[in-house]
Amino acid sequence: MVYKAVLQTKDYDFIVVGAGSAGAIVASRLSEDPDCNVLLAEYGGSDASVFIRMPSALGIPMNSSKYNWGFETAPEPYLNNRRMNCPRGKVMGGTSSINGMVYVRGNAADYDEWESHGAAGWNYQNCLPYFKKLENHQCRSSEYSGSEGPVVISAGNNMRNPLYRAFIDAGVEAGYSETDDYNGYRQEGFGQKFMNVDAGVRASTSHAYLKTAKKRPNLTILKRALVSGIQFKGKTATGIQYIKGGKIRQASAAREVILCAGAIGSPHLLQVSGVGPKGILEAAGIKPVHDLPGVGENLQDHLEFNFQYRCKQPISLNGKLGLLQKGLIGAQWLLFKTGLGRSNHFESCAFIRSRAGVKSPDIQYHFLPGAVTYDGSEAIKGHGFQVHVGHNKPTSRGYVRALSTDISQHPQILFNYLQTEEDRQGFRDCVHLTREIMNQPAMDAYRGEVIQPASKMASDEQIDAFVRDSVDSAYHPAGTCKIGVDQMAVVDTELRVHGLSNLRVIDSSVFPTVPNGNLNAPTMMVAERGVDLIKGHSLKLSKPVPTYTDKDWKHRQRQGVPARRA
Repeated sequence: MVYKAVLQTKDYDFIVVGAGSAGAIVASRLSEDPDCNVLLAEYGGSDASVFIRMPSALGIPMNSSKYNWGFETAPEPYLNNRRMNCPRGKVMGGTSSINGMVYVRGNAADYDEWESHGAAGWNYQNCLPYFKKLENHQCRSSEYSGSEGPVVISAGNNMRNPLYRAFIDAGVEAGYSETDDYNGYRQEGFGQKFMNVDAGVRASTSHAYLKTAKKRPNLTILKRALVSGIQFKGKTATGIQYIKGGKIRQASAAREVILCAGAIGSPHLLQVSGVGPKGILEAAGIKPVHDLPGVGENLQDHLEFNFQYRCKQPISLNGKLGLLQKGLIGAQWLLFKTGLGRSNHFESCAFIRSRAGVKSPDIQYHFLPGAVTYDGSEAIKGHGFQVHVGHNKPTSRGYVRALSTDISQHPQILFNYLQTEEDRQGFRDCVHLTREIMNQPAMDAYRGEVIQPASKMASDEQIDAFVRDSVDSAYHPAGTCKIGVDQMAVVDTELRVHGLSNLRVIDSSVFPTVPNGNLNAPTMMVAERGVDLIKGHSLKLSKPVPTYTDKDWKHRQRQGVPARRA
């Protein structure tokens, strides 16, 4: 594409690239200082669509090229060379405007793990105040939860469908415990799930932060602005180049350029700008500015698949998928923000350990009282339900690599899903443990014929083949600009890019390892803490809080004995 080269230079204190889960927070918090001039550049447009705002319509924006970058992986060698979808938000609020709205922090041990990987200061006790800072939790009140933040945490329809409770009870019958708050003292166990939904409306970071911040005169928000490069003077970032309205423009940053473009966008922009592994840059025809070998490496994600069953009773969401029923649900939501439209329908969940000797949960469940594809595009005939399960502490690693100097050309993305035997074994464990859970007496009144995976599928070889064919991404990419001090680290513990001045990365790309849970909450936490690092502030707990670990984790996988073996 040929652009008209009209350069217009404007000066700001800070330039934030990307108005997503992190960027909207960073720009909002920085602009709280009236003496600070902030530019927020976003390629997407408005998030005012009813399909973004209505929680139950989550599958529509996720599958729309208007709101989704539409990234796709290279053929994944351990998934039968399947190309996997990698949706990322292209709209105000970024991926927080197209995701499933599930609010999960991850396990406390995940952040202590970050610190053990070289991210000094990013332990759970230091991260907890920033989770609390962003939260307005309407369902729980404790020393673990926040009540005055901008992001409303709610519970949908409060597990009105009896299938939610049956799933929790089945977990207890299988020998696991019930947890009152998986984001609090104890993640491990079965319990109610929470979502970032505000009075029936998706609480994206655009909704929670920018709705107020955009009125500030010191915050400039550019929509439809494609940032095509970071500008440098020597080793100092001085601004950005961006394309808007068919013209190439520039903006300068007196203090910092802050990348919040996500685990795909941030490393890609760095590489296109000449920051990354020298060999990768030169192969793409990019002139190196700074050789930083870790940019784009360490890519991680969660995989999941569904256990599906027919439901003996006509109580599942499959009875609500006709045009008339959808119309009535939509009308009720539009008029009152009540009914099925106010929920993402993931209202119960679980976090368990795959085996004895695993110290903290590494398997996650999302229960859905319907049998449909994740995006709602296909459903079984009749009634059914499903549970999404995934092994959430992968050891496989991939990469993001620029293919040319043109930012509009998608990078090569390869996760190397299920590359390691540890990851393949994790999914075998998922199959065996889930069958046992779903076979408990609590599910007897509802559990009909197995839809998938077939009951006869039992050997490691059969399970591995099913998983290769059936797993999908849970859409949680992370790790491509990791915090640390080793050779492959991209940012330091204050999120400054190693070897460069006035340049930070604040988004899920800085995670050294992926947490056991959905990534929107941890990304928002990193943004809140990242802004305080810029400002030289630090929130601290008045005293450390305890967290749960099974005292006999080395020798047992769960505490009780199943009521019924699979």
